[in-house]
Amino acid sequence: MKKSHLRKVLIAEDDPVSLGLLKNLLETMAFEVLLAEDGRKAWELFQKNEIQMIITDWEMPGLTGPEIIRKVRESNIPSLPYIIIITSKGRKQDIVAGLGAGADDYIVKPFEPQELRARVKVGQRVIESQSALADRVKEVQHALSHIKNLEGILPICSYCHKIRDAKDSWHRLEAYIMNHSEAQFSHSLCPHCRKKHYSV
Repeated sequence: MKKSHLRKVLIAEDDPVSLGLLKNLLETMAFEVLLAEDGRKAWELFQKNEIQMIITDWEMPGLTGPEIIRKVRESNIPSLPYIIIITSKGRKQDIVAGLGAGADDYIVKPFEPQELRARVKVGQRVIESQSALADRVKEVQHALSHIKNLEGILPICSYCHKIRDAKDSWHRLEAYIMNHSEAQFSHSLCPHCRKKHYSV
């Protein structure tokens, strides 16, 4: 079974009932859950842990949900978490403000556990897609680091076809190319040379 890239979820919620509900739901989905009862604690936990997802309430002491989101988005880390903001503000302008602060998704209180579960699964798919893409980029970068390109004008002898390097030394064509690229040579005979040198 493929291991999920989503391991740690940070929940920032100052209401004990909502905090317990969120914790139980996420743990039934086999995630490691970190809890913060206020915004400052959430920011401290984020700085000390590799967090893949944040579920934060809007109104909290210390730092509000949008303030946490802005600080997270401004942090200098290679992989930013997926963020869901929970709010009792149902007005469109409030939702736009939450998304504008950097949230990836939102859910309005009171919410159904099935809805939150579905939104978490969406975040999980996004995280796994990003992780797979990052792995692919690393593979491509690794492959490119092993490719040597031949560029510019190469002086080559018109008779023996040796190539002169930057130190004014002459090398056989195939030796020079092998030393400056990933190409490998296998020797054979073209039809013209086979006829010329081996015809009976």
